Amino acid sequence: MIFILLATILLIAFDQITKYLILSNFKLGESLLIIDNFFSITSHRNRGAAWGILEDSRLFFIVITSIFLIGMLIYLLKNKANLSFLDKITFALIMGGAIGNFIDRIKTGEVVDFLDFKIFNYNFPIFNIADICICIGVFLLVIKIYRED
Repeated sequence: MIFILLATILLIAFDQITKYLILSNFKLGESLLIIDNFFSITSHRNRGAAWGILEDSRLFFIVITSIFLIGMLIYLLKNKANLSFLDKITFALIMGGAIGNFIDRIKTGEVVDFLDFKIFNYNFPIFNIADICICIGVFLLVIKIYRED
């Protein structure tokens, strides 16, 4: 359980530091090209979920995230003896990402996004470190569930 807690805190810290750097050094909408026609750092805000869905539903996201995190903690406490190392990483990633974006929603009502990729002329929605953690964690969880079946 200590590993999950420490890993979660580390991921939250990394997420929040990167967002702080964006807020401190970029104006909203400002972009820095890193790799031509592929990757930029762009200061963006998202008031919804992925791809901006459910925009301006701050209270909804705060309530859902709170319920989700409480449920995840209960699950972890009940199953802590049976968790593999990969399980611990999976849960730390999901919780770290969820809490990282939760902090933004509590503070400002919007999530700070900045990783801006263009793939085959498709401008992928701008995202952040917390989003990466959630996606990787959910992917690992799906693999775990699939393997158990």
